[in-house]
Amino acid sequence: MSILKLDRVSYRYRSNTPMVLQDVSLQFESGHIYAIVGRSGAGKTTLLSLLSSLTAPTGGTISLNDQNIAKIDRYKFRSQYVGVIFQNFNLLPHLTAVENVVLSMNISGKKFDRKEKEVALSLLEKVGLSKEEANRRVLQLSGGQQQRVAIARALSYDPDMILADEPTGNLDLETQKEIMNIFKMLAKEGKCVIIVTHSPDVAKNADFTYELKAAASSKS
Repeated sequence: MSILKLDRVSYRYRSNTPMVLQDVSLQFESGHIYAIVGRSGAGKTTLLSLLSSLTAPTGGTISLNDQNIAKIDRYKFRSQYVGVIFQNFNLLPHLTAVENVVLSMNISGKKFDRKEKEVALSLLEKVGLSKEEANRRVLQLSGGQQQRVAIARALSYDPDMILADEPTGNLDLETQKEIMNIFKMLAKEGKCVIIVTHSPDVAKNADFTYELKAAASSKS
């Protein structure tokens, strides 16, 4: 059963500009990794913005568990249902790794059975960071370690979906492999993982690959 479905989704920035996406229909299920690929300008990052409800489609519908996400409060959708991993991490550099994760938990408004710091430390351990590393400020961590923090932050409120924008783009091959192993682990646990990528290796390790084509330049 599809957790997320796009039905003839289109997007343009303004009414007099060309389509960025046109009549895109895709389905995503829990327990799988999906790679979104395509040439520059094909609308990959735009698609990610639509899936995370940062942007609304100008045509078509996006449904979560058969409910149009346009009818779901955007803040609630982004802070509870979907975890986003940004290409440049978007961590707060003056905070420690664990503080970044705790802040995300606080923003979500969800209740937790254990103390938030305990949950945050367990998540950071799950993605491969030691307690010592978890208590370092973000700027004292390597790029690969920062990516792990970003993944833990995205997991902090236990969303059904993980959306990642070029999550391995700035990492060496060995670290890229380790990050992909984390995504595979999350998929096995039932998460729906959607990755926008230029990397053939990342796409090869996904369960399904969707290739976006540039939309027609028609302004109709």
